[in-house]
Amino acid sequence: QVQLVESGGGLVQAGGSLRLSCAASGRTFSNYAMGWFRQAPGKEREFVATIRSGGSTYYADSVKGRFTISRDNAKNTVYLQMNSLKPEDTAVYYCGAAANVHPGNIRRGYQYDYWGQGTQVTVSS
Repeated sequence: QVQLVESGGGLVQAGGSLRLSCAASGRTFSNYAMGWFRQAPGKEREFVATIRSGGSTYYADSVKGRFTISRDNAKNTVYLQMNSLKPEDTAVYYCGAAANVHPGNIRRGYQYDYWGQGTQVTVSS
């Protein structure tokens, strides 16, 4: 089992920045691909970014150039640095962990084995 706890969400004005953290406990963190997904009211959960165990990163087109995903295996933590935030980034952000995921499926939520409880990000215009 892997337990994931997100933090760092909040209310920010458009153009501002936030850094989300996801702390993991349980099995070997470094072996997992770690992803961020988000879900806005009335919408389906969507892929944001993922970092694989080897450090390869993947981003949704909507956040590329504004968001940066990183991981610190010594701290069992994955981060999402979000800059130039827009009102459309408003959502609950979830952290997921995947034991085995093909790069072609990195954006598919069902590939992730464990999820955190989510953290709310609200961007005001």
